[in-house]
Amino acid sequence: MTNAPLLDGRPCRIANLFCIGRNFVAHAAELGNTVEPEPLVFLKPTSALLLEGAPIVLPGYSGDVHHECELVVLIGKGGDHIAEADALSHVAGYGIGLDLTARDVQNEAKAKGHPWTKAKGFRGAACVSALVPAARVADPQALTFSLKVNGEMRQLGDTSLMLFGVARLIAELSERYGLSDGDLIYTGTPAGVAALRPGDTLELTLTGLVSARWEVAA
Repeated sequence: MTNAPLLDGRPCRIANLFCIGRNFVAHAAELGNTVEPEPLVFLKPTSALLLEGAPIVLPGYSGDVHHECELVVLIGKGGDHIAEADALSHVAGYGIGLDLTARDVQNEAKAKGHPWTKAKGFRGAACVSALVPAARVADPQALTFSLKVNGEMRQLGDTSLMLFGVARLIAELSERYGLSDGDLIYTGTPAGVAALRPGDTLELTLTGLVSARWEVAA
């Protein structure tokens, strides 16, 4: 199966890519954004998926592509109007990933009131690690994750600090859009985003569960 992340060693078919913006207060503050009263949702095409081992190719139309390290959730059982109390039973796996963002392009689009797709949906803009079964995660709001660039710590995440937790995100996405088997949810990034440069090495860790590594094409 092409471009299929592995769940417990087996490839899984991916449906939609839901991404959540401004889900950590410190990250919203570092970009001068307000915190929203409900999850800020955007989509990426599945062609943006990039698995470990493939190089990150920065788009030629941007000079300011930022890394955003995030907990990624795989939906195993889709549905509509999923109750928050039942939401975690719909999760098949968890992983770590990158929501890459062409910040200069995004800022220009925001100023014009245009969509962010060019800034968020380019090829390779949705990096994802191998996934671990949901049964290995007792509480998704008790996880830590990190990103090192060239050996230097850039981002540290604690899921207890999410404005909207995993169960709430699943409930709201299913209410508004419906969720499908194989959907991925990129749950938002903590503070510390910064520009990537050709030749950078990125090391991502979902503590105690999975790690992944990417290199930016020179």
